[in-house]
Amino acid sequence: MTQDSFISKLPERLQFLVPARFRVRHPVVSVVRLSGVIGAMMPLRPGLAISSVAPVLERAFSLSGARAVAVVVNSPGGSPAQSHLIFKRIRALAEEKKLPVFAFVEDAAASGGYMIACAADEIYADPSSIVGSIGVVSAGFGFDRLIERFGIERRVHTAGEKKAMLDPFQPEDPQDVERLKNLQRHIHDVFVGLVRTRRGRKLDETDSDLFSGAFWVGDQAVSLGLVDGLGDIRTTMRDRFGERVQLRLIEPARPPLLGRLLGRRAFGQTSLLDPAEMLGVVEERAAWARLGL
Repeated sequence: MTQDSFISKLPERLQFLVPARFRVRHPVVSVVRLSGVIGAMMPLRPGLAISSVAPVLERAFSLSGARAVAVVVNSPGGSPAQSHLIFKRIRALAEEKKLPVFAFVEDAAASGGYMIACAADEIYADPSSIVGSIGVVSAGFGFDRLIERFGIERRVHTAGEKKAMLDPFQPEDPQDVERLKNLQRHIHDVFVGLVRTRRGRKLDETDSDLFSGAFWVGDQAVSLGLVDGLGDIRTTMRDRFGERVQLRLIEPARPPLLGRLLGRRAFGQTSLLDPAEMLGVVEERAAWARLGL
């Protein structure tokens, strides 16, 4: 280190001698990572849900001296309700704490993942990020012919004629399918309204595919107004708050040691014995595969 460099860094090195209230404080940005499929939490499917995300968001927005909150999103989507709940919680905290919110897309912010990203005041993506998929999808399996082949009789008794609607072990009823599509259209309208409210005039609504469920890569998303620019969290936050900005990652609280040990044991048992959990893994893989990831 040269003498000039040593002298220039001397004030910073002597900060510990200055009373705390007089010390130079570097800008701080809270960072929250939201990764995975949005929906039910399972041992083999550690997705995103308001129950697990809310405590992390509360800590991020309450961090002493925070100038902003950065949300790193990496999700192919999932439950519309959970996506909306997380979106609303971010907006409520941002307004309560008077802090700007920045979203940074990694592999994907698609469907419900993009809904969460819209909670930010500004959205940034990588050129290779997948963004969009503003639509609603329901997927399942039909087993009626399979059980017929093996001579299995399906017995269902309900109080309420629609209670067994879309039972995968019975043939599809066109009326049930139309009812499902009506529900999807309602959810889609809510999603589209949210995007329009948050993105406003930035959106290029001349593109007929904008709300079709299609998705795009980062630079295309910028052109459509779905994101504000291309950039990573470190570079963008330095440009905004200065070279000395401190990024503080806020992580979920770890469970007690006994709980972690029991969880590992359960994880091992589930991976071998629970078909529902294995199906959850397949569905999660399918959610990413729809984006080509």
